[in-house]
Amino acid sequence: MTFAERIGRLDAAGDHAPLYKQLQRALREAIQKKVLAPDDALPAERDLADEFSISRITVRKALDGLVSEGLLTRRQGAGTFVAARVEKSFSKLSSFTEDMISRGRVPRSEWISRSEGQVTPEESLTLGLSPGTSVFRFARIRYADGAPMAVEYTTIAAFALPSTEVVGVSLYEALEATGHRPVRALQRLRAVLFAAEQADLLGVPVKDAGLLIERRGFLKDGRAVEVTQSYYRGDAYDFVAELNALS
Repeated sequence: MTFAERIGRLDAAGDHAPLYKQLQRALREAIQKKVLAPDDALPAERDLADEFSISRITVRKALDGLVSEGLLTRRQGAGTFVAARVEKSFSKLSSFTEDMISRGRVPRSEWISRSEGQVTPEESLTLGLSPGTSVFRFARIRYADGAPMAVEYTTIAAFALPSTEVVGVSLYEALEATGHRPVRALQRLRAVLFAAEQADLLGVPVKDAGLLIERRGFLKDGRAVEVTQSYYRGDAYDFVAELNALS
């Protein structure tokens, strides 16, 4: 069976939608119906163009759209694959970068903003800082294999870092370098509907379902050093916790 027969051929005559939209719809439905499984490899673009009798430009446009939706991922030198949902364990305090690398994904961050300022009344309470204390604020879009996965807003007590510029790919790596990486955290997870800001950044519809994780990280001496709000795409993440019966 050819790939086109597996997912269904395009209807250039009867369907008035552009051909790239038709291919996107066929691939999307094949993924949703489990015809294509997570980590399945797609044929090369030239092979898809030949099978569906369309141009490679049309194929590339269709695949680009599904990559931006997080349904497909591109792996350098390997090709295009059906995206696998990422499982995030609550039993380990790890960074987004560490999570992605441990799963063979390629992490990347896009800065929205980074700045220094004085602690707000709410931050003062959550971080246990006196009014007027300096803090660093970071806002980033987090990617895995080129697909947007989450939007993170983080406030760090300024004593933990020399400046905002020392943060590269991983915030926790920068904190570890100064001896201020959190060793424990309190986290709360709840379902949310994305507001326009988060929806636009993640490339999903407004009011699409998502997950919000609010985290407060602590040092060995008990001081709070980090407050983070992370908005995760609900279609790309599973959160897993190991539970044990009390003895």
